[in-house]
Amino acid sequence: MLAEVAVLAVVLSAAAGPAAHADTTHVLAIAGSVDEVLTNIRNWIMGVLAGIATVFLTIGGVRRVMGAGDPGEQEKAKECFKAAGIGYCLAALAPLVVTVLKGIVGA
Repeated sequence: MLAEVAVLAVVLSAAAGPAAHADTTHVLAIAGSVDEVLTNIRNWIMGVLAGIATVFLTIGGVRRVMGAGDPGEQEKAKECFKAAGIGYCLAALAPLVVTVLKGIVGA
């Protein structure tokens, strides 16, 4: 019941939308240079990968605890931990990817 109320509150607040403003200027580009765009891409990649890796780490921890002595569940937990480690490694390598992109673009 409480979860349904919370979902309803989120849906209603999203449906209300932002208040209308008289000023209708549109911003086409916020970034001033290619370097800034690539830095923003790096930050997004790192954030998304770290977030997904954290979800897998959490799932692995829950499986480890809830699996008690079931070997199959313990193996699934290990796979989740391995996936989380790979995700964190990829997030750490994101700056290298952006450096390679800068070299290709010439920024």
